[in-house]
Amino acid sequence: MRSYPVVLANLINCFCKLPGIGEKSAERMALSLLELPVEDVESFAEAMVDSKNNLHPCPICGHITDKEVCDICADTNRNQNIICILEDYKSVFAFEKAGNYNGVYHVLNGLISPIDDINPEDINIASLVSRVEKLEDPELIIALKSTIEGETTTLYIKKIFEGKNVEISRLSYGIPMGTEIDYLDEITLDRALNDRKKIS
Repeated sequence: MRSYPVVLANLINCFCKLPGIGEKSAERMALSLLELPVEDVESFAEAMVDSKNNLHPCPICGHITDKEVCDICADTNRNQNIICILEDYKSVFAFEKAGNYNGVYHVLNGLISPIDDINPEDINIASLVSRVEKLEDPELIIALKSTIEGETTTLYIKKIFEGKNVEISRLSYGIPMGTEIDYLDEITLDRALNDRKKIS
């Protein structure tokens, strides 16, 4: 990589592995890191390793947590009968930043995509069925992106709960096609949530 010392080139390559980081940005980050005190760099490295080693999926909803159960599932003030279904944990953070949703979540950790050999059993759907069976008058809010994979997953979930007294709605289509939930601003996300439509 250009005329960088090998150690610096390795550091830049590490930053390049992050999404959305090109070589120029990676170079800037690496050089900035060199200007930090050793204590800060060590703290930074420790935080990365700690995150990797101690964050794990919540056994109830699939969101990431460093506890036995995530704070959202453990919060008795939240409406446990309303479950918002999301593709990944990044989308949970987006909803929580919006701040107006008081239900709970279920993270699928993927979408059904036969072309990529991702089937229903490959994502977190079985535990969703188990959760819903224990609830009275549950509502599922499907908040998946408007792609073929998102639509396929939505239809599959709808089919699972047909005739089971489960209300199913989805975010309104004010959201641009194909948009990732975690990239939406709080106002757009809040409006989409409040304007959710029942799936007929």
